[in-house]
Amino acid sequence: MTQRILIVEDEPDIRATLEYNLHRENYSTESVGTISEAEKILKETDISIILLDLMLPDGSGLDLCRKLKSEKETNSIPIIILTAKDDEVDKVVGFELGADDYVTKPFSVRELILRVKAILKRGTKKPEILEVEREFGALKIDTESHEVFVNDNEVVLTALEFRLLKQLVDRRGRVQTRDQLLSDVWGYSADITTRTVDTHIKRLREKLGVIGKYVQTIRGVGYKFTRTPD
Repeated sequence: MTQRILIVEDEPDIRATLEYNLHRENYSTESVGTISEAEKILKETDISIILLDLMLPDGSGLDLCRKLKSEKETNSIPIIILTAKDDEVDKVVGFELGADDYVTKPFSVRELILRVKAILKRGTKKPEILEVEREFGALKIDTESHEVFVNDNEVVLTALEFRLLKQLVDRRGRVQTRDQLLSDVWGYSADITTRTVDTHIKRLREKLGVIGKYVQTIRGVGYKFTRTPD
């Protein structure tokens, strides 16, 4: 099945360049220049990944990212933000909202396609035959439906937060360095500051409530999930 990529970019030249190069890699594309057009496409078409500009004629791409990641029907769609903004704050905000990657213009099309491939490959890995137990005290993780519960109350996580939690729980008792988490959760060695990992850990702890205390900081090294809920 051909994977379909939604390009949300208001500059026609950039859209055309991305379409041409993605078609050469045998991807199908939908290309729009506004948030309203993107929302219409998402209602009518199955999308594998979104390339999202931040500065659009009818609003901010961050607002669209926030909306998509907060809705169950669309929160599993990966998003790569494309923008001329290179300020660290913008990157952190993007990742806090659930974006999977952040590429600053001008960018290498080849590098962007490699990032797209890495994210799509990560989403199509075959399920493991035997997985680590998905219950940890009051925490329950359903890897099939990507649902998380604490004391039987659902905790709404972004797709990235879910992968981060599962990574920590599956390797509980073992310290994960920030570089390891970037590689394993984001899917490759990305040019992302380790502050991104810290930001996601902070938000994950907050969402997990009473379970958040089991995500421990190992100063100068990284993070680990405690081995037992005692």
